[in-house]
Amino acid sequence: MPEQNQTIIRKSFGLKEQIRPQLQASYHSPLIDRIKQEGYRLEAGDLTICLAEEFGFCYGVDRAVDYAYETRAQFPEKRIFLTNEIIHNPRVNSKLLEMGVQFLSGPYQTDGGVERVTEEDVVIIPAFGTTTKDLNELQKKGCVLVDTTCGSVMSVWKRVESYAREGFTSVIHGKYDHEETQATSSRATQYAGGKYLVVRDKLETQIVCDYIEGPGDRKAFLEKFREAHSTGFDPDRDLERIGCANQTTMLSSESMEIANLLQESIRKRWGEAELPKRFRHFDTICSATQDRQDAVLKLGRQGMDLMIVVGGYNSSNTGHLVEISLEFCPAYHVKDASCIISQSEIEHKPVHQKDPVRSRGWLPKGPVQVGVTAGASTPNRVIEEVIERLIQVR
Repeated sequence: MPEQNQTIIRKSFGLKEQIRPQLQASYHSPLIDRIKQEGYRLEAGDLTICLAEEFGFCYGVDRAVDYAYETRAQFPEKRIFLTNEIIHNPRVNSKLLEMGVQFLSGPYQTDGGVERVTEEDVVIIPAFGTTTKDLNELQKKGCVLVDTTCGSVMSVWKRVESYAREGFTSVIHGKYDHEETQATSSRATQYAGGKYLVVRDKLETQIVCDYIEGPGDRKAFLEKFREAHSTGFDPDRDLERIGCANQTTMLSSESMEIANLLQESIRKRWGEAELPKRFRHFDTICSATQDRQDAVLKLGRQGMDLMIVVGGYNSSNTGHLVEISLEFCPAYHVKDASCIISQSEIEHKPVHQKDPVRSRGWLPKGPVQVGVTAGASTPNRVIEEVIERLIQVR
């Protein structure tokens, strides 16, 4: 039995071999294995598929999915809940529903929330983690908790906790309504006086920088960030000492630019000598996220005619792969093979839009080189199906 901290289990149940056939049947892809072996290229007539050298399931996602399947095998007779989506992929979450796992929140929620949980139940915490409030509530229930939180996410938590203890406000580059950022920001406020502010991009960061350099409109500032700051946040007080962190799946280059912008504003306001006392920064982008972004850059520089990026529409890291791809050629974010409707029509989600759209004339005639990559929550089987569909319509 794995080591436990009260009712929190953070290690494998040792059932990897038992669940392997299920995982292979649901997510493995012989085609993807073959493309890798052949130099990440597949030729089919006048169509050339170029696969990114890093794509799909990362270690943290792999681990979370494994633990979810192991939990079902370990507790076949118990009710099992997930606090939210295990990862941002519809195939994986739907499969867990089929296995009898119930969701306490999010798009797959079934019949109520945490109030349903009893001490007889098992609750899985997903790869994004959960807020301190929800964690405390679940611990009070006395249920078994299986924690699959990614180690990279937990590293960010330690960083914002250290900021809070030292009296720094955590400025988090992320999406305020994303599960990971909600979990991270809750770590900043578990200490007395702990504060946070979430900025989505450089445009929002510039608003913060302008306020730091002052004078600023306090009322307008609080209205702009009304859903993205800690309770009682006062920009006049809480922007005097700041520490940068980020949602691990954000665009790494933008995170660095945001940190540099904030550092420069602190320097302008208080001077070089005060900078060490008023500014902290540590790069907290996940290494797997960075690897996938670097692989897309490499692929784009090879001269693709278009890019297909596969992943859940609510996947942050997948969206950023689309952003990078668009620097080089047309790029289409599809959730699965069903989005490739025909050679002339595709359904995809444009960057910064909530809902998917349909576009025509997406696949050029004549010899065409298509780059393919996938977000960290996308199984190889889904990528295989997209490639097969692409070849089929061609």
